[in-house]
Amino acid sequence: MTDLRQSELRVAADIARHELPGTIVVLDQLATTASMAAEALGVEIGRIVKSLIFVGEQTGEPIMVLVSGANRVHEKRTGRQIGQKLGRADADLVRETTGFAIGGVSPLGQLKSIPIYMDTDLFAFQTVWAAAGNARSVFEIAPDDLARVTGAPRITVT
Repeated sequence: MTDLRQSELRVAADIARHELPGTIVVLDQLATTASMAAEALGVEIGRIVKSLIFVGEQTGEPIMVLVSGANRVHEKRTGRQIGQKLGRADADLVRETTGFAIGGVSPLGQLKSIPIYMDTDLFAFQTVWAAAGNARSVFEIAPDDLARVTGAPRITVT
């Protein structure tokens, strides 16, 4: 078995804390994009969860949006739904907030608690795959479980 890195151990601890089924899967290759993850797992791209960090321009605070890998975020529409004009977070803010590098940002195991919102399109699937703290690792989870443990309300991102 491959040893998990510190970032992956935080995700594994959150999975255990929430008593979620499943474990972290370490892939044979990096999966820094949704299409790479879908190909590595042999699943459709819509089942991949992209954990994107934005900055609320009014507050300057980070916000995570969990997006189906098949979708692109319409920032104005998404911002209107959450009551913030959104800007993209830079790599330093992503790492400082989550403890993860871009390409491995997980919705679980973050360093800081931030608001999280979830793409309604993810609920079309029985299970989805999210990054597990590194571009080489993922975990499978039911969308309802992901929404429950993150407290993420559903929004339309496209």
